[in-house]
Amino acid sequence: MGNKVDSHTVLYSVIGDPIRHSKSPIMMNRAFRERGINGIYTAFHITADRLSDFVAGVRAMGIRGVNVTIPHKLDIMPLLDEIDESAQVIGAVNTIVNTDGHLKGYNTDGIGYVRSLKEEAKSDLAGSHVLIIGAGGATRGIFYALAREGVASITISNRTVARAEELAEAFRGLVPVIRAIGQDELQAACGNSDIIINTTSLGMFPNVEDTPIDSSWLKPDSVASDLIYNPLTTRFLAEARDRGCRIHGGLGMFIYQGAYAFEYWTGQPAPVEAMRETVLEALQQSKS
Repeated sequence: MGNKVDSHTVLYSVIGDPIRHSKSPIMMNRAFRERGINGIYTAFHITADRLSDFVAGVRAMGIRGVNVTIPHKLDIMPLLDEIDESAQVIGAVNTIVNTDGHLKGYNTDGIGYVRSLKEEAKSDLAGSHVLIIGAGGATRGIFYALAREGVASITISNRTVARAEELAEAFRGLVPVIRAIGQDELQAACGNSDIIINTTSLGMFPNVEDTPIDSSWLKPDSVASDLIYNPLTTRFLAEARDRGCRIHGGLGMFIYQGAYAFEYWTGQPAPVEAMRETVLEALQQSKS
């Protein structure tokens, strides 16, 4: 059953470069159907030189909501009218709400991640020691959301230590202990951490044999978490499970960042289970 499109249909979209691989349109259109919302969600391939044209188009066409993905999460910010406080601190926007031409930017990545981590890993985050591998775009949102949960320490490991140090500096004071390390200290850090999060693309399809660490470094009963959701269980997670760790894949973060966006746009609770089912089906089909 498709969305019934008429002259009252409201437009939503996701933008990125590249964008054709995105599972957001099938997930969000299912959410609109489930809640009986007269909306349609499309993917637009927007290159950097067209970003301000696109934002003008959002205002002109009355596009109600936009999800922003790589590489536009930072560059979109100066083009908006208002930035939510959390997105301001994180320094990235992934969701835009258009209220009568007033564009406000939010970041739902971190809160989406934490919501799924708490649900799936049954993990109480307060007081825990967290290791984040990688200092890329998603790390900032996750860092901020973890800080809000009262974690005791966050260690960031990155190939380029300067990048990790920059990030640690940006959030100094939000968490009691923040450390930046290089890969030479990664093994020791794994042994001292309750939650280990891979934010790099190591292990993503088609390079499914890659892994960010040696699983023997993990302590049993720690939580191993991966932002990748294709494959659903990366090599890192499979080996961590064998080691006796609780594991948490990236699908939940993807679904919940979309769920929060849906709620900002519509004021209705997102149909999370239907959204999850649709994305799982699509991932299954792309394999067959």
